[in-house]
Amino acid sequence: MNSSNRGSNPSAEGTRLQKVLAAAGFGSRRRCEQLIDEGRVSVDGKIVTHQGVRVNPREVVIRVDDQRIAAPADTVVLAMNKPLGFLTAMSDDRGRPCVGDIVYESEFGVGSGVHQLAHVGRLDADTEGVLLFTNDGDLSHLLTHPSFGVSKTYVAGVTGVMRPGDIKRLRQGIKIDARPVVVESAKILDTSHIGSLVELTIHEGRNRIVRRLLAELGFPVESLIRTRFGSVNLGRLRSGDIRSLSEAEIAGLMDAAEQRK
Repeated sequence: MNSSNRGSNPSAEGTRLQKVLAAAGFGSRRRCEQLIDEGRVSVDGKIVTHQGVRVNPREVVIRVDDQRIAAPADTVVLAMNKPLGFLTAMSDDRGRPCVGDIVYESEFGVGSGVHQLAHVGRLDADTEGVLLFTNDGDLSHLLTHPSFGVSKTYVAGVTGVMRPGDIKRLRQGIKIDARPVVVESAKILDTSHIGSLVELTIHEGRNRIVRRLLAELGFPVESLIRTRFGSVNLGRLRSGDIRSLSEAEIAGLMDAAEQRK
């Protein structure tokens, strides 16, 4: 393969190459810029090694490590009500049920024209609720990187009777691994003589952070549902169902990330 800096004219009309790669699911724009710097991207058979190249992805052949990328559709974002018992993975070599199985069997699966879908962040197998998917690596980076801190709301069923003082402690901040977890809001939704239902909104995504946070407070989590991710609410989406987000909802997600910069 020839090496060239003329994959396309930097001053020509079109879309920046790194943006095309990000939209095809190869990572954030920064990561895609690294792929270009490393000489791993070619346009019409010529390796591109500098930034600023603009292309029309429907008129040229773009490859990453000799893998041809499909001409990208517009950004697609899906929302799933993730069921209990499913891994957050697009596939599993041990044959365990995963969210990718649901996507591939849906209208957005093989033959739909939607390429390079990946889950945005993750939920534990024993957690249900809002899980997003997108073919836009840049958007996925915005929504998951800790520096942007997009808010997520959870409803947890816990063992033990929570009191207003417990909510106050949550809002004041509890340290997990020597780092405080900032809780934007928290409230008790219901209580019984054996348990409580509590809603809380946080901005981080450390592994099992909600369960660890409430356990640290003395309330083991028995059930956990994510009811909101950024501006996307679970609403009436049934367990295992998927819907496509509108352009307005996608813009709302981007705004939620930008506002946290």
